[in-house]
Amino acid sequence: MTSPSLSHIALIGAGNLGQALAEGLLHRRILPASSICMTRHRTSLLEPFARQGVMVTEDNHVACRHAGILLLAVKPFKVREVVQEMAPSLRPGHILVSVATGVPMNDLRQWSGGKAEVFRAMPNTAVSIGESLTCIARDGGDDSAFQTVHELFDRLGRAVEIPEELMNAATVLGACGVAYALRFIRAMVQGGIEIGFDAQTAALIANQTVRGAATILLDGNLHPEAEIDKVTTPKGCTIAGLNEMEHQGFSSSLIKGITTSYEKIA
Repeated sequence: MTSPSLSHIALIGAGNLGQALAEGLLHRRILPASSICMTRHRTSLLEPFARQGVMVTEDNHVACRHAGILLLAVKPFKVREVVQEMAPSLRPGHILVSVATGVPMNDLRQWSGGKAEVFRAMPNTAVSIGESLTCIARDGGDDSAFQTVHELFDRLGRAVEIPEELMNAATVLGACGVAYALRFIRAMVQGGIEIGFDAQTAALIANQTVRGAATILLDGNLHPEAEIDKVTTPKGCTIAGLNEMEHQGFSSSLIKGITTSYEKIA
């Protein structure tokens, strides 16, 4: 089977995540706008993309004819309806990538009539600026098709292959995790204001500090504790603050939040 290259991509159901994917494709210049198709019932909401040259349509069959790679970004309860409706337009060589939470590949394959190569992916909203961490699951299938999907999401940030049974966990840690990180940053800003900074300066300091900390770990492939040790001097203010946060349940509350989100998804 000949798998499509990154030449034409359709975003089926361009809500928040679908639009973030489109923004990432355009931001990173992975494809020209004319090679991207977006579908949604209310196409007026996609007018900013249409003005850039993206094909916008309500018709998923048009999208199937336009593109070899189909990114399915509809809500989970709509997946079956949409895939079954698309099935007559699917053909061997199509790649169908679902970013919907909780919909197994076996179901996707059955509803699509087995015509397309099926994968699941879970990016996060940082895909809009090409900085997502995307987890991808496969269940056999064509190696060339999988490499195409992996290449796509690597160009939108970083991609990692995981077993399908970990996709719910990936949703919590990687996608919900953006909200957890942002709430942490918001708390840092509030603390900064309390100790004397204006809101704008506190936000700049907090945002850049978190960005720098994450970059240190990613670029150096380091464990957080190794870097924490570098800034926790004996009897210093850093260790005093960290210990107080732990006394107040900082780590345990974050871990509990992650496990609670996972239980909700399950």
